[in-house]
Amino acid sequence: MLQVTFDPTTAGAATGSIAITSNAGTNPNPTVTLSGTGTAAAGTLNSLTCATASYSAAGTDACTVTLTAAAPAGGTVVTLSSSSSSVTLPASVTVAAGSTTAGFNAAVAAVTSNTTATLTASAGGSTKVFTLQLNAQTIILSLSTNSLAFGNVTLNTPTSQSVTLTSSGTSPLTISAATLTGTGFTMTGATFPVTLNPGQSAVLQVTFDPTTAGAATGSIAITSNAGTNPNPTITLSGTGGAAAGTLNSLTCATASYSAAGTDACTVTLTAAAGTGGLAVTLASNNAAVTVPASVTVAAGSTSAAFTATVAAVTSTQTVTLTATASGLAKTFNIQLSGGSPGLTLSSTTVAFGNVNLNTPATQTVTLTSSGGGPVTVSAATLTGTGFTMSGINFPVTLNPGQTAVLSLQFDPTTAGAATGLVTITSNAASGATQTITLTGTGVAPTSYEVQLSWTAPASSTDPVVSYNVYRSTGTGSYQKLNTAVNTPTTYTDTTVQSGSTYNYQVTSVDASGVESAPSNVYTAAIP
Repeated sequence: MLQVTFDPTTAGAATGSIAITSNAGTNPNPTVTLSGTGTAAAGTLNSLTCATASYSAAGTDACTVTLTAAAPAGGTVVTLSSSSSSVTLPASVTVAAGSTTAGFNAAVAAVTSNTTATLTASAGGSTKVFTLQLNAQTIILSLSTNSLAFGNVTLNTPTSQSVTLTSSGTSPLTISAATLTGTGFTMTGATFPVTLNPGQSAVLQVTFDPTTAGAATGSIAITSNAGTNPNPTITLSGTGGAAAGTLNSLTCATASYSAAGTDACTVTLTAAAGTGGLAVTLASNNAAVTVPASVTVAAGSTSAAFTATVAAVTSTQTVTLTATASGLAKTFNIQLSGGSPGLTLSSTTVAFGNVNLNTPATQTVTLTSSGGGPVTVSAATLTGTGFTMSGINFPVTLNPGQTAVLSLQFDPTTAGAATGLVTITSNAASGATQTITLTGTGVAPTSYEVQLSWTAPASSTDPVVSYNVYRSTGTGSYQKLNTAVNTPTTYTDTTVQSGSTYNYQVTSVDASGVESAPSNVYTAAIP
């Protein structure tokens, strides 16, 4: 008898044969055929694994159960469970027949505190586990900067900077609003509300476009659901400055002269001068009018003044003044006519302000012969209560350049406003009469007094019969004010002067004339 054994090492069908050789008379060499199929043994549970072992936010984890060998016909059912309600699993998963693995998803919820979830797979009495670390979710807002400083910006010249808002936590960040305040600042970029997943960013573009010179401040208030510092503020600052100006004009107060004089002239720029100022070159095409070689418009200013000196001439002529800066030139023409008498007043208004009654106040007006020939002032007539005039005997003739001083006085006798007028008559070419208006207000002098009162000593064993009152000014010594016995506990000082400060002390006197130590000091300041 032959014993035949089949021990397959690979799965699948296999065939074989046994060839027999003998001396049999019939069928001496028969063949025995052999056949069989190799199949894998039914596997047992080998492992439970998941793609991710740690979560800081909600998510889905891809997990796999693995057998030691392929599942048999009908497959292998693996039971699943989780130790934490934050991780949910299917009740089971089936490894298909002939397969060694089966996959399933673990649903991970966000947690508010750190915890551990243990996943368990069981089949055929074998158990395998996998541990998930669940970290508390974080919502974090990160700013690329907390302040934007634009520095000096030329007016009406927009300048922009940006701020990046980043979700740097483990959970989505929602920015509900960004509110901007501050004149000259605007904001573009992100539209709110916006939700940023971890790692995502939004960019705010902030523009400073000043329309007025000077420092400006502003802020952007952010509102979000971040766990820490949910509402940060971005401070904004900048300074508006005018562009450096260029030469715009040359002007003078007077365009026509018939005698010697001085003209107040001004150069003006299109905008304020830059750092260091702007030097403007000056010139005159006629020696009859002289100007400085140059004038400088100071940094930050738009104009500068200078004086043109006009000489008397004997014939009519035109003088052109020229101002030049940075290749730009501006001109102003002055017309000169000679030989005519001229009269110039140093002032055409005299305001005396408030004047105490019966206390004369004096001011002066200078009369100047400013023409090309002598001027004759024939008269000066004054009207107005409280005003008087002296200093010049009329008529008077002044040669070119000569002056005479008219003295005007205001001596009010009644309180209230007063007005007056001086009318001057001459042969000046500019007009036969010129006037000086006078104003003033009479006020009554103000007088002051200091009223003192005190409490009589209550604990004195020696009766008080009178008091002495002493006064000092500043650091000076005290002087007694009362010349006679002062028995009341009051005293009125009527000799104080406006603008002074006084210190007072009181002593008590008994029947024997013995004086007590001084009281405390009372100080009175007179307006």
